[in-house]
Amino acid sequence: MAYAVCGVVVLAGCASMPDSGDLRDVESTPRQDTGVRVFAMPPADDAQPSEIMQGFLEALTSDDPQYDTARKYLTADAARTWRPEESATVLANGPSVVPGPQPGGREPIDSLTYVLSGSRVATVDTQQAYAPEDGSYRKKVHLTKDAKSGQWRIDSLPQGVVMGKSDFQRNYTSVNKYYFASSTKVGATGQPVAVADPVFVRSKVDPMTQVVRSLLAGPTSWLGPVVRSSFPTGTALQEGVSGLAPDDQNGLAVPLSGKVSRIGLAKCTEMATQLLFTLRNLTPTLESVELQGPGGHRLCDLTAERAESTAWHASAQSPEFLYFLDGKHRLVRLPTGSSGTSAVPVPGPLGEEGGKELQSVAVSRDEHTVAGVGADGKSLYVASLASGGSLGDAVLSSRGATATDRLTTPSWDARGDLWVADSDPRDPKLYVLEQGVGKPVEVGIPDLPGRIRDVRMAADGVRVALVVEKDGKQSLLIGRIEREGRSGERPAVVELRSAAPDLEQVTTMSWAGDSRLVVVGLEQGGVHQMRYVQVDGSTLDGPAPAALSGVKAIAASEDERVPLVAYSEDGIVRLPSGAQWQKVDKDGTAPVYPG
Repeated sequence: MAYAVCGVVVLAGCASMPDSGDLRDVESTPRQDTGVRVFAMPPADDAQPSEIMQGFLEALTSDDPQYDTARKYLTADAARTWRPEESATVLANGPSVVPGPQPGGREPIDSLTYVLSGSRVATVDTQQAYAPEDGSYRKKVHLTKDAKSGQWRIDSLPQGVVMGKSDFQRNYTSVNKYYFASSTKVGATGQPVAVADPVFVRSKVDPMTQVVRSLLAGPTSWLGPVVRSSFPTGTALQEGVSGLAPDDQNGLAVPLSGKVSRIGLAKCTEMATQLLFTLRNLTPTLESVELQGPGGHRLCDLTAERAESTAWHASAQSPEFLYFLDGKHRLVRLPTGSSGTSAVPVPGPLGEEGGKELQSVAVSRDEHTVAGVGADGKSLYVASLASGGSLGDAVLSSRGATATDRLTTPSWDARGDLWVADSDPRDPKLYVLEQGVGKPVEVGIPDLPGRIRDVRMAADGVRVALVVEKDGKQSLLIGRIEREGRSGERPAVVELRSAAPDLEQVTTMSWAGDSRLVVVGLEQGGVHQMRYVQVDGSTLDGPAPAALSGVKAIAASEDERVPLVAYSEDGIVRLPSGAQWQKVDKDGTAPVYPG
């Protein structure tokens, strides 16, 4: 089978497929350079059933926008009813193709069944949301021979597309769409908080237009209950719009239809902010967007700088300090951009003025308040990061039998709420303290499969990462936080899902972007590793952090320019961009950035 690549025919080196026997792990195409677009060839005259199957599977992994070539392998009726956009099934390897069983004996000479099979890795649904899956994949494809033309074609097939993991990584890219948290505002002016909603789009098939359509269609069903969009219901791109791309000034005009001509300037600015945050995630050089209504009427425009003042999102916030515990178990800090290694105690009762030994800490995102767990893990304290304050009584205590069965490292969200779990196996709980003060409120977790060993709040206040232990294994789960809808209702963490399904033992983790975490853990088979994962459970196609042995804690910032920091057998170490791990403090422990 041949491919047309940018107008040039390139042989793909595909193996032939006999009508009988077995063919395993068909990877449809070799991995291509990211700038190369691949187009499959249509079926040859008198192509045999095996060639039809092979050509069709190759066409599924091409960069044909509407899968027109793939449809040429189908009968007219099948081509009309097939919906490739309905889903993408990802297999560990390319689908195996074997002749299917023939009920009651052999099929007629003009009819043939094949079976596609493999091991599932994930599914991308009609909303373009990724979900890890396991188990077997087995689907039938039926071919028929046209009585008039004598050509074989597929007349029955599963909806969606199927491909191996390497083809998926070549064909699709992950992009964050942005919406606003329904219940979270920050700052004196009450800025809305942007929440990332990752989706997968075909990377070489007009990705900017795809992402805009996906943003306008609304959030994925998992995130939808806790976010809002400023686009009026029914807003869409104007009919026939495609090929959206920035102009030579890095500006983008987006022509919209629907009720947009009736919106006010404030709402229009929020809409433009959603677009800018989303598209800069795909095209970082984008500087401005202009929203247009019917007839090219300008609704509003927005620069990237103004967007940052319109809404708050974590990856745009750069922490001032790195914090950790020194050899005396006091809280110390070091300027984030400093190349030095001389940390100083923080002001206040948990630093320069206090004698309280700590096990773990969390610093609020405005860097004004600190929460610390005592050295024995029993008690949680909250204090100001200002000189002259007093420590006061513990705000929460655990009755766990040992330090490892008591309070976890606390965590703050951008609202100023403080979250911490009690790992007591006899009575495990998750608590939140509004604004870090007052009585701790127990958070409901209806589907919690074990006890919580670590908590990391997303800055947006609507997602939480939990390390949960069950039967001696620790897994990383992401939950959606639903705040009280009626008076007296407590917040709840719902719809937990795995973010690192192939890690058997998660040692430590930290948010490292708006929808990305850095995780340290053991793979199946006992291989220890550090890597980045997405909240949807997908593994990012890029380099992992440099290897580091004996990692006990990891700290990252949503601002991806800030160095990773770890507590390892060498004490506190950090990883500047393009460099190797560097020692910071040989006696330090428990590193954190604000959050």
